[in-house]
Amino acid sequence: MPAIWNGILSTSRSEPLSLPGFAWPIELRSHPRAKAIRLRLDESRELLVLTVPRRVGRRAALQWAGKQSSWVEAQLARIQPREPLDPGSTIPFEGRQIRLAWNEELPRTPVIAGNVLQCGGPPESFAARIERFLRSQARRRLSEMTMELAARAGVTVKAVSVGDATSRWGSCSASGSIRYNWRILLAPPHLLRWLAAHEVAHRRYMNHGAQFRALEAELYGDNVLAARAELRALGPRLKRVGLRL
Repeated sequence: MPAIWNGILSTSRSEPLSLPGFAWPIELRSHPRAKAIRLRLDESRELLVLTVPRRVGRRAALQWAGKQSSWVEAQLARIQPREPLDPGSTIPFEGRQIRLAWNEELPRTPVIAGNVLQCGGPPESFAARIERFLRSQARRRLSEMTMELAARAGVTVKAVSVGDATSRWGSCSASGSIRYNWRILLAPPHLLRWLAAHEVAHRRYMNHGAQFRALEAELYGDNVLAARAELRALGPRLKRVGLRL
């Protein structure tokens, strides 16, 4: 859980900086809708992100963060090793475990054979080809699922894309574009469907009110709270996949 403080002061923002006793630098962000100071770890960038309400002073925010060193040390101790996409490694894929394999006699384009994801081509660019394949699969499957649910909800979706956001699994813009973190492909299929249902429901309700929750549950067709909890538990491991050592 992130460290949180509910004080309100005056506005400031900074580039990543070092604090005595902290292994990772701190990036200070001012957010107009933030109601509390929030400190979290961004594993992919090896940063501590300090989010503050708009009227919070830099000095006061950093003084508060400096008192969280024990919490930071505990969180860093819990971080598991990164999982690069190297030949011989095993990664989650649609809820099951698959092994990555390189074979010089195979084509460059990755293919799945049973529980093995394999390809040929230059070994030094193996990881890049595997990631491109996974991103492509995520975009295709999420696009199909999103459009299916959008039709059921009677809403339109302008575009579906995938990226690598560090803090959110999906986002829906007011213009009708939906963007997902490609690593959701690694999760069990029902979690992809829940995430798509969540984002499609935002095409009608840009909030998390009762009407939104009802539509989300209708589109998903199962226990939303259980799906959210499951992804929260799996998320840290999924987001380590593909990170270099």
